[in-house]
Amino acid sequence: MAERRVTRLTPDERRAQLVAIGLELLAERSLDELSTDEVARRAGISRGLLFHYFDSKREFYRAVVRAACDRFAAATAPDEALEPVAWMRAFIAGFVDHVLAHRRVYLALVRGAAGSHPAVTDILGETHEALARRVTDARRRLGGPDTPRAEPATRAWMAFAEEAVVTWPVGEEGARDELCRFIEASFVSLLGLLERPALLGPES
Repeated sequence: MAERRVTRLTPDERRAQLVAIGLELLAERSLDELSTDEVARRAGISRGLLFHYFDSKREFYRAVVRAACDRFAAATAPDEALEPVAWMRAFIAGFVDHVLAHRRVYLALVRGAAGSHPAVTDILGETHEALARRVTDARRRLGGPDTPRAEPATRAWMAFAEEAVVTWPVGEEGARDELCRFIEASFVSLLGLLERPALLGPES
């Protein structure tokens, strides 16, 4: 990518630009490989000027990861006015669509930085907990009970759903909708083992 011409930006605009470039690069490499020299070059500024906006590489990394996680959280937040089944489906669709659209960034964070970059572990943990709360919310909206095993079942489903999304063959027509249906079925089946959600009725 060609170097970008230096333009006069406000501090907030410059920070946003640098974070956006960091997110672009994160789609190509791991967080450990994210070079502040490359970020500065693409922004058309010196590396020293980059550290005028971020006190350290650690702070820059945290800003990039925070932006990626905020984007993910927004994508998986359904309209609160939706009915329970529609809410669950909107949550699943948001999760699937976001990961499919930003697969490499998702993998770089979830399977890369989570274990190798302690500077961002807390941010990733917060995001994971927010996602777990949404799964719990979906289960409760469907009438699922709170039981001692609800939390580990929720986390087991999250691991299952994540693996399905990042490995599902999506090149064929209709594959995305097929994936959403598969994940929805797994949600109902796995969490329904605790006690079948009342909203879906008795098993036939």
